[in-house]
Amino acid sequence: MRVDEQSPVTLVLLDRVRDGDADAVNRLLERHRAAIRRMIDARMDRVIERRVDASDIVQDVMIEANRRLTDYLANPTMPFRLWLRHMARDRLIDAHRRHRVAATRSLDREVPMVARDGEDSSADGLVGIADRELTPAAAATWHELERRFAAAVDLLDDVDRQIVLLRHFEHLSTSDAAEILGLSKPAAGMRYLRAMRRLRSLLDGGPDGS
Repeated sequence: MRVDEQSPVTLVLLDRVRDGDADAVNRLLERHRAAIRRMIDARMDRVIERRVDASDIVQDVMIEANRRLTDYLANPTMPFRLWLRHMARDRLIDAHRRHRVAATRSLDREVPMVARDGEDSSADGLVGIADRELTPAAAATWHELERRFAAAVDLLDDVDRQIVLLRHFEHLSTSDAAEILGLSKPAAGMRYLRAMRRLRSLLDGGPDGS
């Protein structure tokens, strides 16, 4: 992916940061804070959520980005949003290593949506919405839908599962998902369409679905 595949506002802010505009640094980081929070919320394990506040991880990423911003500007090898995401991923892996050393999942790749032992992870955000905003009956229905969706996603192969997570939970573009997964943009688009067809089949009670 080309570095210039960034929003016009981000490009303007990066130019202002190069010119020494301190306010532009704050605006640049705040502009991307919500996306980093979505990424953390989508991938933090439930066990870790009990011990670590996602907001603290996001803030650590912002502090590190501020410290390393000069290095990025000197050699911007990827779009700024993906540079931030790499730092967020490293921070999240560190949190998992510190607080759940005995976890069976691999921490050297993208954290899957649902752990292989059946424990929820990234779908927990949906559960939180249900817990806070719905009546008990509606929340029970939501929990069942969320359980079925999470179980169906976990039946996808690794790349298909990741592209669903990247597109739907992190709200990333096909280009960004392709960059993260090491695919061409057309290949990422085809994997996404295939993953969604497979997911729909599973949710409709197709092969291996329930």
